[in-house]
Formats: sequence, C-alpha cells, structure tokens
Amino acid sequence: MIRTALPALFLSAAVVAMTATSASAQMRTSKTFSGAKVNAGTATLSVKDGKAMLTLSNDFVVPDTPDPHWQVVDSKGNVYLLQRLGVKSLGGIAKDRVNMSIALPAYIRDVARVQIYCAWAEAVLGEAAFDAPQSTN
Repeated sequence: MIRTALPALFLSAAVVAMTATSASAQMRTSKTFSGAKVNAGTATLSVKDGKAMLTLSNDFVVPDTPDPHWQVVDSKGNVYLLQRLGVKSLGGIAKDRVNMSIALPAYIRDVARVQIYCAWAEAVLGEAAFDAPQSTN
C-alpha cells in the first residue's frame, strides 16, 4: 500500500510546487520610482482573471500635482498614457481616492517602465523600471 501511495504523493507535491512557481512567475515588481516628484514605492505587474494588472505598492506617495496619470513604456519605446491616479468625483477629483491598481489594455504587449505623468504640466514625475521588459499576456 505504501509503495502505491508514494508515487501519487510525490506527484501531488510536484504539482503544488509547479503551481506556486507559476503564480510567482506571473508577479514581477519594478525598481523603486525615482524622479522630480515621485521617489518612493514600486509597481507590480501581475495577471488577474486573464488581465495584466499594474499595482502600486503601499509606500507609494501620490504626488501633489494637478493631474497625475499612469503611463507605461514598452520595450520598443512606445508610450501609453493611461488612467489618472485620482478618482474623479462629481465635483472634481477626490483627493482621498486613488487608482492604486489598473488593468492594462490588451494592445500593450509588454511593459519596460511605469511612469507617473502629469498631464497638466506634460512632464514625467517619476519612473520605475523593470529589470527586463515584462510580457502582459
């Protein structure tokens, strides 16, 4: 009985190990943001429900600028301006609500850098790079 159960036990352990490795492989964290206004926190690229997600770390500090947005740069140098960091309310921007996580559009194939961009001043406020471009699919 032990001889027949042993291979099944090893197979189960291998499946669990491969699943844990696969889940961690889908989660990549950037270097720390650095720039004129953003110098803390990181961005993590993960896959949730089949969608590529970018999430800011808890130590990220939202810059005190008029119109900060998410922006990503791919491995070819294409720049994609995405959602604003502040969530809009009926009367303007709600300063206490922030888009700390966003789903990337399907047309973005990889991410080399994450930037915080001020659309009002048209300037990059801070940037966090990955060690290598990260695939979003």
